[in-house]
Amino acid sequence: MTATPAKVNVDKRAAGHWKVTLDNPPINLIDDSMYDELHDLMDAIEADPDLKIVTFESANPDFFIAHYSSAEPRSRFGIPPWIRTAERLAASSVLSVAVIRGRVRGGGSEFALGCDLRFASRERAVFGQPEVGTGLIPGGGALQRLPLLVGRARSLEIVLGADDFDADTAERYGWINRAIADAQLDGFVDNFVQRVLSFDRQVLGVCKATINKVGLPATADLQATQDTFFQTFKWPGFAERIPKLMQRGIGKAGDFELNLGREIAKL
Repeated sequence: MTATPAKVNVDKRAAGHWKVTLDNPPINLIDDSMYDELHDLMDAIEADPDLKIVTFESANPDFFIAHYSSAEPRSRFGIPPWIRTAERLAASSVLSVAVIRGRVRGGGSEFALGCDLRFASRERAVFGQPEVGTGLIPGGGALQRLPLLVGRARSLEIVLGADDFDADTAERYGWINRAIADAQLDGFVDNFVQRVLSFDRQVLGVCKATINKVGLPATADLQATQDTFFQTFKWPGFAERIPKLMQRGIGKAGDFELNLGREIAKL
C-alpha cells in the first residue's frame, strides 16, 4: 500500500530552526488528518531542547490554508485536537511564525492566529473568517483571539461581515504583525529568524512565558466555543446553505474559493 503523503513537512537542516511547509492539495484545506499531524509536530517541538523558532509556510502560493474541511476521515482523537495543540504551541518556549502568502480563511486564519507571529505578503495574502456566511460560527479560536488582537468592534466587523481583508488592512487592524512586499518577505523572515537564533533560548522562553500571562485566551472559553461550533453543523442555517456551497465549489480549486469573501454573500 502506498503511504499517504504528509501534509505537514518539516525541514530541520538549520540548527535551532524548523521550516514547516503545509501541503494539502488542491487548495490546502486544513482537515482532521492535518490537525493530527500538527499534534504530532507539537510533540516533536516540545522534545527538542535546542529548537528556538518554527516557521510555517504553504506549498500553494494561492492558499496558505483555505479553511477547515470535515470531508476527510475523522481525527484519530475523534474531535480534532486543535484547541490543545494551539495552547501547547503558545505555551512552548519555541517561537512560532506564520509566513503567509495566499488566502487564509476560517480554520486557516485560526491556525495563523494560534501562531505567535504573523508576517504576510502585501500583494498575495488574503484574510477572512467566512463561517457566519455558511451558517456556522468560528470554532477554532477566532472568537477569543481576534478581540485580543484587534479589539471588539473590528472583531465584529471581521466575523459578522464574513468578508475578505487584504494584508494592509489586516496589518492596520492588528490581525498580523506586518504586511511586507512579496519580493521582500522571505528576506525579512530570514533576517528575523537569524536574529532570534542569535539569542539565548532560556531568555527567549522566559520573555514569551511572561507575555503569555496577559496575551492569551482562557482554555474554557476556547473549548466551549469549539463545542458549539460542532453543534452548528446541525443548525438549519447551515443545512440550508451547504447544498449551495457544494454546488458552487466549496473546497475545490476555482473562482468560488479564490473569491470566497465576495461569493459567500450571494448564497
